[in-house]
Amino acid sequence: MEKELSVGDVAPDFELPLGTGMGRLSNYRGKVVVVYFYPKDDTPGCTTEACNFRDNFDDFKSKGIEVIGVSVDSEKSHKKFTEKYDLPFLLAADTSKEISRKYKVLGLGTARRVTFIVNREGKIAHIFPKVSPKEHAHEVMGKIKELGLAS
Repeated sequence: MEKELSVGDVAPDFELPLGTGMGRLSNYRGKVVVVYFYPKDDTPGCTTEACNFRDNFDDFKSKGIEVIGVSVDSEKSHKKFTEKYDLPFLLAADTSKEISRKYKVLGLGTARRVTFIVNREGKIAHIFPKVSPKEHAHEVMGKIKELGLAS
């Protein structure tokens, strides 16, 4: 069995949604990136978590921090979810489940709810293996500040 990802590991690279202009996660080197995995678009817990990031997004942006949500849902599903809840950050469609496998978060057919903070060098600075959707954005920002990653 492959080992879980750990703090200090290089964050596995992956393709970002078409049309974003960024192409790959590695193109964000020099920025702090929050990569959060979630099971399914437009379900109660996942909507709560996404809206929590949305409602705190200005705080992340003001500190130069990018937020990327990842689930195994399709681009079409992500587009509907983004439009319905006015989500201002990227959602990556992991329909092949390759990203979830790389990050060792694939559960029973969907991604488990796990969040990674990736530092400016592209390394994992922190992992949240258990996530409470309601206050997660605050928890993530608190950890970013604690780690001295907020600009």
